[in-house]
Parts: sequence; C-alpha cells; structure tokens
Amino acid sequence: MNRKAVAALQVSISLNKVELSVGESKFFICTAIGEPVRLEWYNPQGERIAPSKRMALHTETSRSRLIIYNAIIEDAGIYRCQATDASGHTEEASVVLEIYQRLTFRDVQSPQEFRHGETAEVVCDVISSPVPAVVWYYQDREITEEHHSRFQVLANNNLQIHQVTKADEGVYRCEASVEARGEIDFVDIAVVVNVQPHITQLKNVTAVEGSAAMISCVAEGEPLPDISWRRASNGQTFVDGDKSQDGRFEVRGRHGKSVLTISGVKLSDLGRFDCEALSRIGGHQKSMFLDIEYIPKFLTNHTIYYSWEGNPVNISCIVMSNPPATMLWRRERLTISAEGTANTRVHSEQGKSVLEVTPMSDRDFGRYNCTARNNIGVRYQEFILAQADVPSSPYSVRLSAVSQRLATVTYMKPDSHGGVPISYYLVQYKEVGSQDWRDVKSHSIQMTVVLTGLEPNTTYEVRVAAVNGKGMGEFSHMETFQTLPIREPSPPAVHGQRGMGKAYRLGLVKQDDGGMPIVEYIVKYKTDKEEQWMTKLVPGANDFAMLQPLQWNTRYEVEITARNVKGLSEPTFYQFFMPQKPDITAESLFSGLGLGAVVGLGFGALLLFLVLVDVSCFFLRHCGLLMCITRTLCSKKTTTSGKGKEIEEGKAAYLKLPLKEENGKESLKPDTIEIKVHSDNSIHTKPDDSKA
Repeated sequence: MNRKAVAALQVSISLNKVELSVGESKFFICTAIGEPVRLEWYNPQGERIAPSKRMALHTETSRSRLIIYNAIIEDAGIYRCQATDASGHTEEASVVLEIYQRLTFRDVQSPQEFRHGETAEVVCDVISSPVPAVVWYYQDREITEEHHSRFQVLANNNLQIHQVTKADEGVYRCEASVEARGEIDFVDIAVVVNVQPHITQLKNVTAVEGSAAMISCVAEGEPLPDISWRRASNGQTFVDGDKSQDGRFEVRGRHGKSVLTISGVKLSDLGRFDCEALSRIGGHQKSMFLDIEYIPKFLTNHTIYYSWEGNPVNISCIVMSNPPATMLWRRERLTISAEGTANTRVHSEQGKSVLEVTPMSDRDFGRYNCTARNNIGVRYQEFILAQADVPSSPYSVRLSAVSQRLATVTYMKPDSHGGVPISYYLVQYKEVGSQDWRDVKSHSIQMTVVLTGLEPNTTYEVRVAAVNGKGMGEFSHMETFQTLPIREPSPPAVHGQRGMGKAYRLGLVKQDDGGMPIVEYIVKYKTDKEEQWMTKLVPGANDFAMLQPLQWNTRYEVEITARNVKGLSEPTFYQFFMPQKPDITAESLFSGLGLGAVVGLGFGALLLFLVLVDVSCFFLRHCGLLMCITRTLCSKKTTTSGKGKEIEEGKAAYLKLPLKEENGKESLKPDTIEIKVHSDNSIHTKPDDSKA
C-alpha cells in the first residue's frame, strides 16, 4: 500500500523584531508549511491568545494574522506562533515586540496663575521611554540655578520659582528630548502673577437707634476684587447694588470700595458684619461690630406691690440702655438718697435698682418714681405700694372619693389674694357635735387635700381658709359629709408569674379593704380536669401566693377571695397553664441560678469531696482529720460513758463498717471490718470473724 509523502512542518513570522510606540497598532502574519491542523498564538506570559477588543485573530488553514490595537507598555515581550499537525507534532516561530513611549506633553495648562509672594510651581508634565531630558527657557535664555537663584528644576521636571513676583510674569518654554531616538519637542507656558486681595480699611461703627449707619470697606488687589457683606446674626449676604426687602439695607461700591448703609437703625441690627474681598485667585475677610446707642428702656411690667406695716418689700426697677444709665428714686418729688432713710434703702447695680421699703404707717404707702438717664435721653416709671389684706374665702368646697377612712376635699381659689401671694390653704374638719377642729395644710397652693384617719360611718363637717403673708382669711361655707360603713372588701386584683420548678407565683394587689384590714386571702385552685379544690390561706399582709407542687403540662383554675372582719369579698377568677417538663441539662440547671448560688454549689461539692477523701484516709491509711478527732475523743477520760470506762480499763471498742471495693461501691458480700481502739489510743483493724 502506497502512502502519500507528508511535507515537514515549518513555521515562520513575517517580522522577527518590532519597535512600537504606545498607542500605535501593528499586525503580524504567521505562515505554516506542511499540513497543520491548528495554528495558535501565545502572549509573553505563555497564555494562549483569545480574541479581544485590543487583540484580533484571523486564522486560515496555514496562515494566521495577529493584530494588536493601541499598544500599551504591558504588551511588550515575545509572542509565539505554534503550528500542530495531525500526529500532534508542533513547530513554532516567535517575534520580539518592544514598546516605547513617544515624547508626549500631558495636559499642560497655559496660562498658569500664581499669587504674589508664594512659591510657584510651573507644571510641565512630559513622558517618554526612556525618560526625557527637560530644559527650561525664559526670554530665550536657558534657566540655570547658577544665574537664577530663585529658580529650580524639580525632579518631576516642573519649574519652581521661590517668592514669585510680578516681574516673573511672561512666557516660559519647556523643552524635552530623547537622545536615543533624536526626538525633541517643546511647549510654551504663560505665567501670570496675581496679588492676593487685601482689605485695607474696615472700622467699628456706633449709631443711635433710629438714625442711619454707614459702614465702609476698602480693598486692593490684582485683579481688583469684588466686595460683599455678610450679616453674622442671620447669615444674610449683600453685594453691590443689593437692597433688602424692607429697604433699610443697601450696598453701593466701585473701584475696590463698598459702603453698606442701614437706615432707621434698630436694636436688632446690633452685631458683627463681615466684609469679604474676593477675586479669581483668592479672598480676604475682615469683621467689624455695629454698636447701637439708645434711650433707657424699662423691662419691668410689675408696677404694683403689696405689703403691710412692719413688713419690708423690695420694689425692683430694671432698665436696658446703651450707654449705661444712672438711676434714682423719687417720692413726692423728693429724691431718695442712695444711703436711704429710716425705713427705706436703695440697692443698685448696673441696669437695676431695688428700693427696699418697710412701711411704718399709712404715709409710707403710695407712689414711688424710678428715673433712668443716659446721654441719649431720660425715662420715668411709676410704682405703687399698696396695703395688703388677707385673702377672701375659698369657694365651691366639694367632697369626693369618700370611703371608710379617707375623703378628698377640693375647692376653688378665692377671688382676692389680698395683694400678697397665697402661701397655703388650711382645711379644718371635725365630727358633727364635736368642738375640736383638726387642721390639715395643703401642699403649697394645691387645690386638693386628702383627709386620713377618719372613722367609718361617721358624719364630719369641713371648711377651708386661704393664708397669705398678712394672715389667714375667712373660712368658706361649711360642708358636711359622712364616711362609708365597714363592709366586705372588694375582690383582689391578680397577676401571675411562673416560679421555679413546679411552682407558680400569684401576685395579689389589694383593692378597697372595706374599711378594715384584710385578714387573709383564701386561694382555691384545681386542674381543669378535677372537681376537688385545693385551698391555701395567705396572710393579708402578703402580696403574693406561691402554689406548689403543680403538675406539668396542665391548665389550672384559681379562685381568690379576700376576707376582713366583716366578711368575704366576691371571688376573683384566674387561669394559668403549666408547661411541659423541661429537659434537665447542665446548662438549664445552672441558667436560672445567680453567681452566688453557683459559687455556693461549687463550694459544697468541694467540701463533700474533701470529706470523702478524709474518710478514705481514715480507713485506708489511718490518718486525716477524722483520725485526729477519733484519737482525741478516745483519749479523754469520762465517767458518764460506759464505753469510755471500758476503754480506760483496757477493753477495746469496736466499729463494724462494710467493706468497700476499689471503685468505692459496697461489696455485694456482707463483709465488714473491725476497728479496735485500745486504751493507749492505738487502733487495729481486722476482718469480721463472722465470715469464717
């Protein structure tokens, strides 16, 4: 059988080495001779190339084209084209791709602006591979640190100018070159130096209420700044040409000067105003304070005072003014001196003057005048000192919530307090026919008083009077009421809460006790499937009843009755459900215990363990605390114990104990051992002879 000769597999690429700049595109052709069944490209990382947005593949039987679009630095490396025939034999060819960055200026701005006196950094962002050499020129001369002490070319190729001035303005050339490729390029950058705006004139202003205030702000700078105003109290702003809605605020300005005019100045205009000068290169802000002077204003609305002979009273005169006012008192056109008189004194401080008057007769009651004066004007305020009286009588006395032992008295305040505030109310009550009134004072000026300690089924009379500093007024109209007779208590209120284990806690809330203390609560309870009730008596002083032991997973019915000496209340009915028996685990066992209980249990377990160890030492090694106690007791001589006497006479005492196995459990055989205690305190053990 003849076989067709198969040509040897050969692979070649159109180019061996290629230089490509960043952003350029290139294609490579791979040709295979022979009978390839597959042509594949591999990237520099050894990964098979799959078509993507930046890499395209066009493959035919023996020809494949690889296209690289918009090359990046990371694309550099060795690319391989591999051909595979039907037998799996492979051949490959490779091409070296070198990527370089062309000389490129990236987003270089012109002009670049700087503030006068600052350190300027003129930016020239240029890239290439290899790194370019950068030279700066100004006025056709290369900038060197030797001839330009304030100039320095930084490592990032930017030009730094220390304390830049207007004289440094102009066009600067940034020239970059790559010697290996003979590549060179430049960019011209205009440098502009501006002066930071500066406010040169702004002063505090004082204006009189009702007049006009003019505030001037002057600023300089290059370019000339715009000036605006801001009112600190509410943040309101004004610029040139603005006018407030009420027309009182207006701004006019030109050539770096702005004037804020306030017409009809009010006290609310007082405060800080900010002036800001702003240009495209920066701003400057200063503040001033607008002070407002005004005639004294009285802040006291209380002008009538009450007192009585011998009772001192303070009459307060309070004013607000700017500048501060001087204050004095007059009585019938006569000035009261600061030192005072026999029954008057003057206490003064800024903005306040207090006249202390102690009336000695009717002449001291009447009109007093307070005068306040400053350089803006003078004001007067008149005060009246009137004679106080006791209050009139309260009215609408009512009784409510009357029970066997308690009653609530309510009333309306009197029509007149006598000119002096009421201090409290006096409530008097007594049994009808009795002459002994009992007094109860109200808490402050409350209109309610609770009478306690009353006798059941008794008629009482009650009256109310108001008391002020002058004294007690007349009593109100007398009211009569009768307390309730003693009766059975009201049904108790009940709320439940599950207790520990098989217990349930019933909270008992006492209601009306009927006038006598609750003697006891009768608690009857049963399951919903039983007919017979269980009864529990609870003392009346208790506020709960504990029901136990109860059954798991069971519904209970409860009937609670309260009893006093008069009889039983109506029953209160209650139901609750006991849940299923919980699983007893270590976690659930200790979860309900507090830290103290857990520590106590641990201590108890440790104590038990120590006792067991001591008993073991007693029997096995004849030592331990128990052995010491035994020896001490046996060594004592007693006359009242028959056994002790036998020990003294040299007879032995015997203790028969069950034998223990190694695991600590009792032996199934009734074996015992004897412990023989001799008079010399020695102890001998032997098996029981009964075994034989």
